[in-house]
Amino acid sequence: MTTVALKDVTKIFPDGTVAVDNVSLDVGDGEFMVLLGPSGCGKSTVLRMVAGLEDPTSGAIMMDGELANDLPPRDRRIAMVFQDFALYPHMTVGDNIAFPLRLSGIEPVPRGERVADVAAALGIGDVLGRKPSQLSGGQRQRVAMGRAIVRRPGLFLMDEPLSNLDSGLRAELRAEISGLVRELGVSTIYVTHDQAEALTMADRVAIMRKGVLQDVGTPTQVYGRPATLYVAAFLGSPRMNLLEASVYVHLDRYIALNLGEQALYLPWDDIRARAVSHYHGERIVIGMRAEALTPVAPDTAGDVLQGRIRYLEHHGHESLAFLDIGATAVMVDELGGTPAETAGHSRGGRLSQVMQRITGRGPERPAGRRNGRDSVLSDPGRHSRRPAELAVRLAPYPAVTPGHPLAVQVRMDALHFFDDRGDRIDVGWR
Repeated sequence: MTTVALKDVTKIFPDGTVAVDNVSLDVGDGEFMVLLGPSGCGKSTVLRMVAGLEDPTSGAIMMDGELANDLPPRDRRIAMVFQDFALYPHMTVGDNIAFPLRLSGIEPVPRGERVADVAAALGIGDVLGRKPSQLSGGQRQRVAMGRAIVRRPGLFLMDEPLSNLDSGLRAELRAEISGLVRELGVSTIYVTHDQAEALTMADRVAIMRKGVLQDVGTPTQVYGRPATLYVAAFLGSPRMNLLEASVYVHLDRYIALNLGEQALYLPWDDIRARAVSHYHGERIVIGMRAEALTPVAPDTAGDVLQGRIRYLEHHGHESLAFLDIGATAVMVDELGGTPAETAGHSRGGRLSQVMQRITGRGPERPAGRRNGRDSVLSDPGRHSRRPAELAVRLAPYPAVTPGHPLAVQVRMDALHFFDDRGDRIDVGWR
């Protein structure tokens, strides 16, 4: 099998477009790595550079510990599966699958045996004599998979192979692909914009935005502890509620998180409290998923937010209520603009200076901050602010209507905190 390592890889096209910006990523032996992100984020360019179809502008691509920048595609022991199947229309299914074996000079008898084995494993053994035009979309994708598998490569590269299929067939095939790849033990890099595919299939997920790697981790890690505001907003359905909050520290007691007309209180003994306390007198972004919110009686004690239902969405198995709590939402632009370069960030003001004296911390940003990034709370070109609509899960077709008051209890241990640059405040804790 093959291990892959990208070290500070950048790709700049002749027109000046930065498709991939200083990406470092490791793919272990037998690992299923998914590159996730919206169209234009650079994930397919990364795949093409690994395949040898694009040359990196700078950086190193390593395969099994050896530099592969100048290695031709035919010598990389890779097999690619494309979005558009890329089958030869004049050949039968059997000939399409056997084509790479024929190019390798394998004799007809062993070639036929390998084709039959792969076709049987993929459930297309009964269509080997047909042409691609006589197949369904799912069958054609299985043929493309078979042509890749039959070569017994060291590395699979898959570029959105299921995006042209209907939702039911996608669910079926992603289970088949995931199971088959793990059975073969082949290292795989899989590109998709579908978070359900990524979170279902991957051993690890690498999330990209505008050519920049945002976060890497297991599906549980990137969903449960997103490293940036963008990752938090990108993953999850419904999307994470992202609210602007002002921080006020009551030393050795609690941290008040003011959400406009209401507040939440983070206990001082919470493991994240020290990191959040460095933002005393400043604004941060609080993230809370719908599963962290539970409808309760209005007079319930504890961390409760009160609001009125703006509108309802019915999904059969559940309903979503969108609640006006008098807070300000932070909306993340998925594609985003090119970040403006900044010379630095001042944390002036009397309150900051007092906290610096109390905590002994200087004016630098917390670990994990990325220099040169604009504030997500002050740049309307990349983010917009509007009244928050808190997404809350309810039972199917509940006995409430828009305008109905609703109280929700907040699981404080499930909150996420981001600074004004969009970086996770407690990034070191997972």
